[in-house]
Amino acid sequence: MNLTYTPEEEEFRARLRKWLGKALPALPPKPSPDDWPGRRAYDLGWQRRLYDAGYADVHWDASPTMRLIFLEETEKAGAPYVGAGFVGLLHAGPTIAAEGTPEQRARWLPPILRGDEVWCQGFSEPDAGSDLAALRTRARRDGDDYVVSGSKIWTSHAEVADWCELLVRTDPAAPKHRGISWLAMPMDAPGITVRPLKTLAGSAEFAEVFLDDVRVPVANRVGDENDGWRVTMVTLSFERGTAFVGEVVACRRVLRELAGEARKNGRWDEPVLRRRLGRLNAEFRALWRLTQWNVSEAELTGGVPGVGGSVFKLRYSHARQELYDAAADVLGPDSLDLDRPWVLDRLSSLSYTIAAGTSQIQRNIVAERILGLPKGR
Repeated sequence: MNLTYTPEEEEFRARLRKWLGKALPALPPKPSPDDWPGRRAYDLGWQRRLYDAGYADVHWDASPTMRLIFLEETEKAGAPYVGAGFVGLLHAGPTIAAEGTPEQRARWLPPILRGDEVWCQGFSEPDAGSDLAALRTRARRDGDDYVVSGSKIWTSHAEVADWCELLVRTDPAAPKHRGISWLAMPMDAPGITVRPLKTLAGSAEFAEVFLDDVRVPVANRVGDENDGWRVTMVTLSFERGTAFVGEVVACRRVLRELAGEARKNGRWDEPVLRRRLGRLNAEFRALWRLTQWNVSEAELTGGVPGVGGSVFKLRYSHARQELYDAAADVLGPDSLDLDRPWVLDRLSSLSYTIAAGTSQIQRNIVAERILGLPKGR
C-alpha cells in the first residue's frame, strides 16, 4: 500500500485547486430540493464545466489515485456533488468502461462525461433488495430485442433519467445467480411507468418503475447473456469502493463544524461529548486511510476496487449514523428543527446501512471472501 503522492499527482491537485477557486464563484444559485428538472440542469451544468476544463474523465481514464485526489479536493472546496449524474458517473459509466464493447463505450460514455444524459439504477425489486439475485423482472428474447416485464423500486433519479442500468432475468431455469443479464434501457421506451417515492426526509430522488413489455435491443446488453451477476459485481465494487470518497471528506468537515458549534453553545466543556467527537475523528481518519488502501489495491487490479470496499461500506455506514447522532446531541432541542444544519442529514443517514448493500450482506462478504469462513445455510 502506498499512502504518498507523486510530484505529478501533487501538481494535479494544485492545478485543480486553482481551477476550483475560479469556477465555483461563477456558479448559478442552487435550485430548490424538490425541483428535479432544475436540479438535473444544475448538476449537468456543473458536469459540463468539468468537461470543458478537462476534468470530466477523471472517473474512468485517470488512475484511482488521481480520482481520489479529485474527489477529495472538490468536496473540500464545496463543489457541487454529482447529484443527478451519480449513477452514470459512479456506477453505470465505470461498468461500461470496464465491461462494454468499443461501440457501447463510444455511445454511452461521452454523453455522461459531457453532462448530456442521466442514468438511473434498476436493481432492487419489492421482493429482491438485499437478496438481489432473487430478482424476478423477466427479459424474453424476441429477435433483436428483449421484451422486459416486471417492476423495480428505489430507482434513483428515474423521473429525470435518460437511461437505466437494468438487471433482468433472462433464464428462469438457471440457478438464480446465473440467469441474470445487465441491460441499458432507454427511459423513453414505450411501456415504462415511473412513480416517484417520497422519503422520510421529504425528498423524492427514488421511484418505483413498472415495465410492461418494454423492448430493449439486444445490442444494449453489457456482457454476455446470463453473465449479468458478474457484471453487477463490477458495478457494486465501484459503488462500495470509491463512490463514497467525497462523503468521507464531507463527514470530516461536519465533524469540525460540530466541534465549533459545541464551543459556541457551551457543550464543549462536557468531557463525554469531547470524547465522543474525538473517537469519531479517529474513525473517519481510519476510514480515509482505508479508502487510500482500497485505491492502492485498485491500482494493481486494473482500476476495479476489491472486496475491501465491503469493509469500508460496512464501517462507514455505521460511522455516518453515529456522526449525525452526535450532531443531534450537540444541537439538543434544535435537532427537531428540520431547517437546522445536519437534521435532514441525520434522517438520510438511516438509509446507509441498507443502501448499496445492507450491512448484513457486507458482513457475509467479509466473512466469506476475506476471512474464508464457510457460507451460512
